[in-house]
Amino acid sequence: MTLARVPLSALSAGMVAVLISFASNIPLFVQMFAVAHFSPGQSVSSLTSMYLLLGLLGAGLCLIYRAPVILGWNTPGLAVLIAEGSRFTPNDVVGALLLSGMVLTLIGVSGAFDAVARRIPPALASALLAGVLLPFVLRGVSAIPAAPALTLPLLGTYLLGRAFFPRYAVPAALVVGLGTAALGGQLHLSAPHPLGHLELIAPAFSFGAALTLALPITLLALTAQNLTGIAILQSSGYSRVPVRPLITLTGLAATLGAPFGSLTLNMGAITAALCTGPDAHPDPAKRYWAGLSCAVGYLALSLGAGALLGLASAFPAALMQSLAGVALLGAVLGGLEGVLRDPHWREPALLTLIVTASGFSLLGLSGAVWGLGLGWGLAWLRTKASA
Repeated sequence: MTLARVPLSALSAGMVAVLISFASNIPLFVQMFAVAHFSPGQSVSSLTSMYLLLGLLGAGLCLIYRAPVILGWNTPGLAVLIAEGSRFTPNDVVGALLLSGMVLTLIGVSGAFDAVARRIPPALASALLAGVLLPFVLRGVSAIPAAPALTLPLLGTYLLGRAFFPRYAVPAALVVGLGTAALGGQLHLSAPHPLGHLELIAPAFSFGAALTLALPITLLALTAQNLTGIAILQSSGYSRVPVRPLITLTGLAATLGAPFGSLTLNMGAITAALCTGPDAHPDPAKRYWAGLSCAVGYLALSLGAGALLGLASAFPAALMQSLAGVALLGAVLGGLEGVLRDPHWREPALLTLIVTASGFSLLGLSGAVWGLGLGWGLAWLRTKASA
């Protein structure tokens, strides 16, 4: 294919997807690595392995199916790790990620994805998503008074971006925040491991980590990520792409990457919407170039994972919190819409959201586990009472 025939709009869509996903989530990764006590080397290995697997697998799937198969990481699961990871060692965290990857692989191999997804009420899944992410949005707002000179320009840029250029609102906020911090002399760049590298982290398995980390991470990967990503792909005209290999291979990739610290991998959701629609290219047959572009972008990020992490770690804490807050606002809104959609599940879902967002733990179980259990329990009791 000559250069003139390369669909530049599709290539651009893929690179924009990479930029948005990186800018939106790198503050969360920095927080997670600190909370989970990852060493600098382990942190770089986590990003390297994740981006490397996303790039290789994503490119392969796009070429095989000639469709924009966009992969991503489990952002709500990342929030779970930030909220609960301090209670565990890096080995426990890796063990939970490995367990989650194996369960997702088995669900994919068995073809049980649809059955499992159907048994999780959409309202409770939405409530779990909103409850996990809401504290980050609130912390982002609460950081504004602590450093208004840093956070107000970021917030203003985000609001203007949502009004006039919504696709680029988060990257624009990142650029303005970085520029404000640099002008104020508040950036302290350090990259002891500038290049990407892999480092094995021995997994450890515990009942507490399985329930507190692996269980909600797996449920969120199934509902908030895979279910949404598959729906976007199919609604964009790619129903010919079989679901079972997508779930199986992303679960297998998550299993392979977990010993190196990689987060759980799954179908992309928000980024998929950028690459599968007519904005990427009018011809659906050429949109797979957007997926290839996205995969190449992830491979590039894997090569410079250390430098990227060093840059992100130089951000002042208030700036990181505010950026994470605005980046997750849209996901929280989507979760709230799901909570309110079904009147029958509205109150149980609200209970799930509140308990999950509270951040409390009891008997070694996190608020996410209690939230799901109490919400499901209330719905069951109401069904029995009305029978």
